[in-house]
Amino acid sequence: MKRAILPALFLLLGGTLLGGLLAGPLPPLEIGSRLELFVDRHLVERADGVTFELQHPVDAGEVFRFDQPWEGAFAGYATVIEDGGLYRLYYRGLPLARPDGSSSETTCLAESSDGISWTRPELGLFEVNGTRRNNVILADQAPFSHNFSPLLDRRAGVDPEQRFKALAGTKKTGLYAFVSADGRRWRKLVDRPVITAGDFDSQNVAFWSESEQRYISYFRVFRDRIRRIARTTSTDFINWTAPVDMAYGDGPLEHLYTNQTHPYFRAPQIYLGIAARFMPGRQVLTAEQASSIGVNPGYFKDLSDSVLITTRGGDRYDRLFPEALIKPELGIENWTSRTNYPALNIVPTSSGEMSFYVQKSYGQPTHRLHRYRLRTDGLVAVRAPWRGGELQTRPLRFTGERLLINFATSAAGSIRVEILDETGRPLPGYSLSESVEQIGNEIAREVSWNKGADLAALAGRTVRLRFVMKDAELYSIRFR
Repeated sequence: MKRAILPALFLLLGGTLLGGLLAGPLPPLEIGSRLELFVDRHLVERADGVTFELQHPVDAGEVFRFDQPWEGAFAGYATVIEDGGLYRLYYRGLPLARPDGSSSETTCLAESSDGISWTRPELGLFEVNGTRRNNVILADQAPFSHNFSPLLDRRAGVDPEQRFKALAGTKKTGLYAFVSADGRRWRKLVDRPVITAGDFDSQNVAFWSESEQRYISYFRVFRDRIRRIARTTSTDFINWTAPVDMAYGDGPLEHLYTNQTHPYFRAPQIYLGIAARFMPGRQVLTAEQASSIGVNPGYFKDLSDSVLITTRGGDRYDRLFPEALIKPELGIENWTSRTNYPALNIVPTSSGEMSFYVQKSYGQPTHRLHRYRLRTDGLVAVRAPWRGGELQTRPLRFTGERLLINFATSAAGSIRVEILDETGRPLPGYSLSESVEQIGNEIAREVSWNKGADLAALAGRTVRLRFVMKDAELYSIRFR
């Protein structure tokens, strides 16, 4: 394998060769001790004989059914928030198809201690269907329950009375800002819309960005009859910048119904989106099949699945994978309009596992939420076959004393790590021949060389990392 640093970037991605000439020497990446995933091109300078592979989330089954009288077939726009071991599931309740923003819509809350088993707290806040014995947190405030989208404000020093925030509204009203101390009782932050330039007929997500030091919101706009995504920012959640349309690089221009963009919980500088891809007019079911599963007659003539989009800020998404992350599964109930829509957020559900949630059977009596699980950091793997391959990073500077890798090998496979100086020469003591072979399957394996694992002498220097792999997957790296 060639060791030279090539003047062009070529990534073999899912069997397709992607290329782009580098404009010239790039400045070193200041990665500090941040976790870095391989969901985009950010870290990679050269890749030979390896592929970047979208992983296959495992359907862990139904975890919640929208079967209460105030929920039903048209419940939707779900958000999952993990907060110190308590998981909150927010969603719209809507038993029957109604125009956007109707008075029939409510906002509901379920809770869990593990992200798997969910219960409805009996809150008694609003009377719905003649009773307060329900889990409704917002009612009789049309149109805000249509797409109420909450967030946990993780900004340092946030007012405890505004620890939770939300955006909600329609094109007619604009988006209003809501705040809450406990995630249950909500009030408007100001009595006017805070974002007005958009279509807003979808889930309008927001979060505090540590890397950009401001609030970010991604929401729906229409351009040339295509459902697109726009972005706006704010320092106070009240005054927002003029929206900017997001670009998608070389990826296809498709209807992205919900974007579900949010900082990854282990690497908040990377915003991950598991977006709903909508295929209008792409019909699979006959009218007879639709009738047999009880789907609403207006909701079986389109299709949808879920795709991965990523960004690190600015007005561009990376779409390395046009393929679906979540395909419709077996059963005609999975091939109807607006099913397979993902909930907002990926959350940890064990020390080595993370989960996200997907709605199934939308518009049907069996409407429910499924959990999908992945290994931690495991959305994308750098994969080397048995014959071997390698990946080399851009020049970077780090802080810390150890290099940790999230990886898996076969019994015959391995990963070795070589550290190069800024000119591409192996550093004494950290060459490939001195690298200890890494074999196994771990979320945070400490890399070592014959002289040990201590990298303190290299902290702050400009280096490159070279990963030489055989029958192995690499998911993430971190210095600590």
